[in-house]
Amino acid sequence: MLEHNTGLLLRRTGHDVAWWLAEVRVTDVVSEADTRRWLAANGVSGYAQNPVMWELFGYPDFFLKDARQLLDGQYADRLNLRPIADAVIALVQAWAESGTAITEIQLRKTYFTLNTSRRKFAQVTPVSKSAVDIFLRLDEAPGGRLEAVNVRAGDPFTRKVRLREAADVDANVAQILLRSYAANI
Repeated sequence: MLEHNTGLLLRRTGHDVAWWLAEVRVTDVVSEADTRRWLAANGVSGYAQNPVMWELFGYPDFFLKDARQLLDGQYADRLNLRPIADAVIALVQAWAESGTAITEIQLRKTYFTLNTSRRKFAQVTPVSKSAVDIFLRLDEAPGGRLEAVNVRAGDPFTRKVRLREAADVDANVAQILLRSYAANI
């Protein structure tokens, strides 16, 4: 994520994080909100702001923890669901080993994402004490295990698969994930 956002900053502005840090530091802005406004006024918006902001004001907690700590934290109060997450991760790792699909896994504090080199195609989130949902960027009609999601306008994750046990991560779910992957490369 840091590499992506840093690359985005460079592509959009032609300048790296160090250059922007030097520019910000000679201004009179001190708060996070003022810094974001100053960056936006100078052509840096959205995710491209993050590397500069993190250098100035500190990195998010999920950047300071390793993958195991983040995953443990997501399932600390729902240990029964952890095998589901482990099964999804094992499936994606098997794809990489077989050359089926090259997927990056990005862990956050409350979920993890599956990404192509282009963008996120799935988000795995424990949604209750008894279920994990895989939200998908997939333009297919709901049916079978594939359910519609009520989303805000513009949210591309309009489908989901609900998982209640590790055995639910089966060939059907693998095919749905691969279709979502293929639609986002």
